[in-house]
Amino acid sequence: METSSRTDSATAQLMEQILYEVKRVVVGQDRFLERVMVAMLAQGHLLVEGVPGLAKTLTVKTLANTMRGQFKRIQFTPDLVPADLVGTRIYNQKTGDFSTSLGPVFANLLLADEINRAPAKVQSALLEVMQERQVTIAGETHKVPNPFLVMATQNPIETEGTYPLPEAQVDRFMMKVLVDYPTDEEEFVIVQRVTGPNVDVTPVATTEQLAALQKECRAVYVDPSYVQYAVKLVSATRQPDRHGLKDLGRFITYGASPRATIGLVEGARAMAMLRGRGYALPEDMVDLVPDVLRHRVVLSYEALSEGMTADALIQKIMAKIPAPPKPLEHEKLVA
Repeated sequence: METSSRTDSATAQLMEQILYEVKRVVVGQDRFLERVMVAMLAQGHLLVEGVPGLAKTLTVKTLANTMRGQFKRIQFTPDLVPADLVGTRIYNQKTGDFSTSLGPVFANLLLADEINRAPAKVQSALLEVMQERQVTIAGETHKVPNPFLVMATQNPIETEGTYPLPEAQVDRFMMKVLVDYPTDEEEFVIVQRVTGPNVDVTPVATTEQLAALQKECRAVYVDPSYVQYAVKLVSATRQPDRHGLKDLGRFITYGASPRATIGLVEGARAMAMLRGRGYALPEDMVDLVPDVLRHRVVLSYEALSEGMTADALIQKIMAKIPAPPKPLEHEKLVA
C-alpha cells in the first residue's frame, strides 16, 4: 500500500511539473490541456478543432518541449504526397542500391497542422501508423518510436482549399476537442506574455517516463458497470430505437464504432490518474463522452437541414442513459 501511495505521489508530481511548464507559455485552455494529457496517458490520438489564433499549435509544441523526445511538425498542404509523411525508397546511382528514407512520422509526438488542407490520399497515409504504430515502405515494415502520439489541428471556418477527413481516418482519433475563444482576462494575459520576454520551457520528463506513465494508466481500475455504461452510450448512436430514442434515428446515418467504447474506458482511466486516483469514477467517463463521440456520429441530411449538431444528439443520449452510481455510495432516501 505504501509503495502504491509513493507511486501515485510521484506520478502526480511529474504531471504537475509538465502542466506547470506548459502553463508558463499557454494561457487558459485548461480543458484543452486536460484532454491533451488524457490522450497522452491513454495512448490515443487527438484531433483539435478551433479558429486560428487559439494556441492549438503552440500548446502541442510547448508540450513536446517539456519532454526529451522526438517532435516533428508537418504542415499539411494540397501539394503533399504520402511519401512526404511516411518516407520512400531512394536509388543510389553510385552503388546501384536502394535505401529507405524515413519520413517525419517517425517521432514520439507528431503534430499534423491543419490536417484538412491535404487531400484524402495524403491523410490516408496516416491510417497504418496511427493504428499499427508502423509504416510499410516497399514491402518493408518499419516501427515508429515508442511512445507515439498524433495530434492534429484543423480550422472549421474555412472551406476553400480544404478536404473533409475520411471516416476511417477520423475514427482513429480517440478524441475531438473543440477550442473556444479565451475570456477577456485571459486575453489580457496572452497579450502581455506575447509582447513580453520569451519564456524558455525546461524539459521535465523523458520518453521512458511517459511510457511508464502509460503502463501505469492501464492498471487503473474501471468498474464493469462503467464499461457497460460506455457500451450502452455507443450502442445508442447506432440503434437509438433500442434505448428509447426513436426520434433520433432519422438524424443519424452512422453511429460510433467499438473504438469509441474503448476510448471511453481508456479515457476514464487516464482522467482518474490525472485526478490522483487509482480507480475511475462515473464523472471521469461522463466528462469525456462528447469529446470521444462527436466526430464518430455521422449526421443525416435531415439533421443537417434542421441545424442539429452531433453534440446536441450526444446530450440527448446522455440524458436518456444515466451514468451508474458511484461505488459504495448509498442512494439518499427521499423524505
